[in-house]
Amino acid sequence: MKKLRPFILFGVLGSLILSACNRNDSPEVKKDIYSNKVVLDWNQAIITAMGGPQYQHSLLASRVGAMVHLAMHDAVNAARPTFTSYAYFGKNEKADPVAAAAGAAHGVLRSLFVEHAAVLDSLLLASLNDVKGEDAKLAGLELGTGAAQSILALRADDGALLDPIAPVEPSEQAGVYQTVPPFVFIFAPHWKTMKLFGLQKQDQFRPVAPPALTSEAYTIAFNEVKSVGQLGSTIRSAEQTEQAQFWYEFSEMGWNRVARIAIASKKIGLIESARIMALVNMALADSYTAGWDAKFYYNLWRPYTAIRKAAIDGNTETIADLNWEPVLPTPPVQDYPSTHSVLGNAGATVLTSLIGNKTPFTMGSPTAPEGVTRSFKNFLEAADENADSRVSAGIHFRFASEAGQELGNKIGEYIVKNHLKPL
Repeated sequence: MKKLRPFILFGVLGSLILSACNRNDSPEVKKDIYSNKVVLDWNQAIITAMGGPQYQHSLLASRVGAMVHLAMHDAVNAARPTFTSYAYFGKNEKADPVAAAAGAAHGVLRSLFVEHAAVLDSLLLASLNDVKGEDAKLAGLELGTGAAQSILALRADDGALLDPIAPVEPSEQAGVYQTVPPFVFIFAPHWKTMKLFGLQKQDQFRPVAPPALTSEAYTIAFNEVKSVGQLGSTIRSAEQTEQAQFWYEFSEMGWNRVARIAIASKKIGLIESARIMALVNMALADSYTAGWDAKFYYNLWRPYTAIRKAAIDGNTETIADLNWEPVLPTPPVQDYPSTHSVLGNAGATVLTSLIGNKTPFTMGSPTAPEGVTRSFKNFLEAADENADSRVSAGIHFRFASEAGQELGNKIGEYIVKNHLKPL
């Protein structure tokens, strides 16, 4: 895969973070005797292929995740037809579904990341280690190859590998997005028109406009993030600081971990696990595109700029602080909506629909203080905390998080209702 500039958003952001942070509604299917381990293992292999937990391009990672898991779903489904397929429509019920899944994931990742071919080849051998029957294994690999080629062809030349670094024209107009230090660019403006995986249009669920700068709603949100999200704030609780750090990791990484934990704890079989991960990753990828569409459409400034330039916003209830700093670095893209919140609620909505709302879980995060884990009663509770954390971190207005959550709910609901349906 084309190498990205080493200084772009996530390489810089990762080091800044680490130093700063020291109902089961699924359809009934035939009894699934095959382990879901292959799905969970290759889900984590995506991170390896991207370059490890400190990879630089979260939007690209979401695309890779959707491609891998859709290929895996289609390959497993070709061996054990249960749901509608996405891109590959081959069939061979004599094929081993584990081999099919592994072959699909390997085929996608090896094509996208040729530099990691040796590691990916080793992972494929490990996945095939317990597969019995040479004919079934080879037939499974053939299905996997077909599924991988189908999704790769579908996404060829979609523009994902364009240079994500773009300049921002300086402006003194109140409310207009400006860069926030340490970044001097805006990230991946081309993603606002990225080819979708499951939605019909990028603006299909575009949020209504954010509050006017002189409105009461804006004033309330301004003063909240100014006090709670300020570096060194005496208003923010220790738990809010912990939450801000915990959820600061890339959303697609965190919500794939949530999905893995839930699938493993529920002991969900291979066929349904492949479907769940495909729908989750479709929703996450399209959440970035829909979020980017709205961000660039409204082009709203971040709290950092809003607070420092409050003297020009025409609102007498917002007082400027020329030295204000957020708790954590502000990502180089517009405020409204919070895509972190979009992805959180999209992932939580899909998981709630497919696994149920009574799924407690505990997990850690690479951006949390060492040894810290957090526990949740269900997916939507976690999504609420995820959204709230962006205000505590000082990087989003409350209305941006709320709009993001609403958008995420709509995306998740649409993806589950319209894709990979039971046969």
